[in-house]
Amino acid sequence: GELVLAHARGTLREFDGVRQRIEAMRGLRQGEVTLATTAGLADAFLPGVVRRFRAAHPGIQLKLLGLPIAAVLHGVREGDADLALAYDVPATAGFRTLFASEWPIGAVVPPGHALTAHASTVLAECVGHPLLLPAPSLSIRPIIDAAFERSGLRASPVIETTSTALMRRLVREGEGITLLNRLDVAEEMHDGSLVFVPLRDATLPAQTLTLETRAAQAPSPAAELFANHVTACLDELLAP
Repeated sequence: GELVLAHARGTLREFDGVRQRIEAMRGLRQGEVTLATTAGLADAFLPGVVRRFRAAHPGIQLKLLGLPIAAVLHGVREGDADLALAYDVPATAGFRTLFASEWPIGAVVPPGHALTAHASTVLAECVGHPLLLPAPSLSIRPIIDAAFERSGLRASPVIETTSTALMRRLVREGEGITLLNRLDVAEEMHDGSLVFVPLRDATLPAQTLTLETRAAQAPSPAAELFANHVTACLDELLAP
């Protein structure tokens, strides 16, 4: 009986803690959140996320750090950032994954391009067009290179850059095509300025996007609120 009573009391304490955090988040008017992320996500996905969050929670200060992946993880590990948002994060002790999602890679082309004639394409059909590829330092590039190699194809990019924003602009201006994941071009897909054509090559895995925090410490109410908002925005984009 005492064991059951102790368990019940512990459960009630946990429930009360959760209830208090929910109430605190509902009434949250101020706070500060630091998100460490990569430059590509900062350019493509986060502007709309931040705009919507600021409209709903104008008193919460956001600090957004665009960093290389190693620095993203280091920032959260050392407590310089509350949250990390990045692709293909290696399994690392001391981190807790709040959300994970898969984003397939495809050819990004202007409207009316020959590759838009079909619902999907393959790498072999891409090499006949000028390729604007992410630089080797970006997490997507090793995936692309490995897929070309396994397919027995040689990729000869006419441009390499660390800027996904520049890649998207050059494609819009007709300089060639690029290979990115669907989240990278979600805004352009929405406004019709670019078309995402999925690649169906079995040699090309999707990128895994994760939202991470420190395992040893619960995020602050403001950080938890922003994490929930980021998750909701990703869920919207993942919906068919």
